[in-house]
Amino acid sequence: MYKNLAATLVAACFISPVFPQTTEPLKIGFVYVTPVTEAGWTKQHDDGRKAVESNLGSKVTTHYVADVAEGSDAERVIRDLAQQGHKLIFTPSFGFMEPTLKVAQDFPAVKFESITGYKQASNVATANARYYEGRYLAGIAAGRVSKSHVAGYVAGFPIPEVLQGINAFALGMRSVDPKAQVKVIWLNAWFDPAKERDAAFALINQNADVLAFHTGSPAVMAAAQERGKWAVAYHSDMRKVAPDAQLIAVSHHWDKYYTERAQAVLDGTWKSSSRWGGVAQGMVSVGHFGPKVPKPVQTEVLARQKAIAAGKLHPFHAKRAILDNEGHEVIATGKTLTDAQILGMNWLVEGVQAKVK
Repeated sequence: MYKNLAATLVAACFISPVFPQTTEPLKIGFVYVTPVTEAGWTKQHDDGRKAVESNLGSKVTTHYVADVAEGSDAERVIRDLAQQGHKLIFTPSFGFMEPTLKVAQDFPAVKFESITGYKQASNVATANARYYEGRYLAGIAAGRVSKSHVAGYVAGFPIPEVLQGINAFALGMRSVDPKAQVKVIWLNAWFDPAKERDAAFALINQNADVLAFHTGSPAVMAAAQERGKWAVAYHSDMRKVAPDAQLIAVSHHWDKYYTERAQAVLDGTWKSSSRWGGVAQGMVSVGHFGPKVPKPVQTEVLARQKAIAAGKLHPFHAKRAILDNEGHEVIATGKTLTDAQILGMNWLVEGVQAKVK
């Protein structure tokens, strides 16, 4: 009896119940430079985060920290996310580039995506969108509806990405209205609704009847709505804010890219890379025309968008020599700027009333 019992106990030591293996979900962190608003830059990136959750389900968990100042605050937040076990971290702001690189050195097993950054490392990839393509198309729409031949542009900082957008907008506007002028106010801030609103009113007072902006809130749209002017929505559709004022929206889309990069980490195939997608890749689009935009204008803009997607139209191709606003030739007749030249842009085109500080 005891012999059989002992044999049974020995057998039990070698036979253990089989439990299904569980894989911990991939923890993904996002760092936002502004609060998550109902429209704008951060909303588009947060929509991308939500798409990752929707597309990958239980394989991932996501967490975001919003309203993070560029600089030392950003480094602290990014480091905290890495220490908390996030294996993929997206940092969508130009001013997050250096903090991202610094933290990445200390966490070689973590993958980082520096959105709008340009410096890479073995565990830091970069990505951006060709916003200038959408800006050029918005400029065409602005040129068609403006009666004063003056557009106002509220901008954060004179970095290449912003200069690209201003120049493309001016070139698009002047392609249909050679008299057009674009007046710029620099805010030295990405998100300051009060300053954005004040700048919009200042430009309207300078005879601008179309407004555009490269900042983080819909304040410029609200100002245009209040004063009965046109405005170009940026980042996302803003008709809720400016139902009558919205001329067109220049939108960028991160759903596909963010999902692809998260899946690559899950698959073990993630590699540092650089992505710069535009209309052709579905990362930039224009549309969401306001109710007062003439149909012929909508048709023209959408046709130009198709031409850009097909590679038949480039905003920085010179049919004749293009000058900067100081009279220097910046694109020779028949030439098209290379990606490197666009990425390093440090001038403003003829017709833009501003200086690169």
